[in-house]
Amino acid sequence: MRLFPARAATPTAAERVRSILAAAHSMTVVSDGLHTEVRRLDGAGAMGHFHLHAPGEDPDAQTATRIPVRLELTDIAPTPVRDRVRARVTVTGLLAAPYSAQAAESTCMEFGQAVLEDAQGRTYVDLHSLEVTELDPIATSEARMLTHLVDGHSELVPLLLRLVRPRPDSGMLRALPVAMDRYGVTLRLEYPDTHHDVRLPFKTPVSDIDQSGPQIHALLATARRLSHAHHLPA
Repeated sequence: MRLFPARAATPTAAERVRSILAAAHSMTVVSDGLHTEVRRLDGAGAMGHFHLHAPGEDPDAQTATRIPVRLELTDIAPTPVRDRVRARVTVTGLLAAPYSAQAAESTCMEFGQAVLEDAQGRTYVDLHSLEVTELDPIATSEARMLTHLVDGHSELVPLLLRLVRPRPDSGMLRALPVAMDRYGVTLRLEYPDTHHDVRLPFKTPVSDIDQSGPQIHALLATARRLSHAHHLPA
């Protein structure tokens, strides 16, 4: 019996970009020949510091000298897995004035394009896709939840591993959660010379952060039932 669909649902490129922009703790702003490291984004994410708008929406910028700007963000797994960089996001655009990290208000930025780079390659995301995509309710809590799972409930990870099909090879060194989103949990299976990720999808996508706990418990319950079935006498 198949435990999960052959192709479990995964976040779209636009969803991933939105999540990374919202959950980022730091970014690099490249503009006017300067690289500015912006740290401690105070929970506001990158978009708490930049307001993206379409070309032509800011009439004052049409007569001003516009300055190219590039935002660089790195998505890093919060757990101590091998190869912790999960993705990189680059957002390019134009500013009507030189960038200042000390600005009291968010900086208006004429959107050019967003690029997501990960293990699957490079994907371009336009402004409309970002605007119509709802923020994943788990995005800003993912790091805390995964860290809590590994540090406080490490015994549950081998239990989740029982859901993986096909079963991991005997040479696997360890398994750790590497990501969580509204669609499910991703485990990274590490071997001596390689690693690969497997998805454990939730029964239904999470639409509110309060739904994440019950969905995780449902995965664990399925794993326990599976384990019990394997130990029943013939």
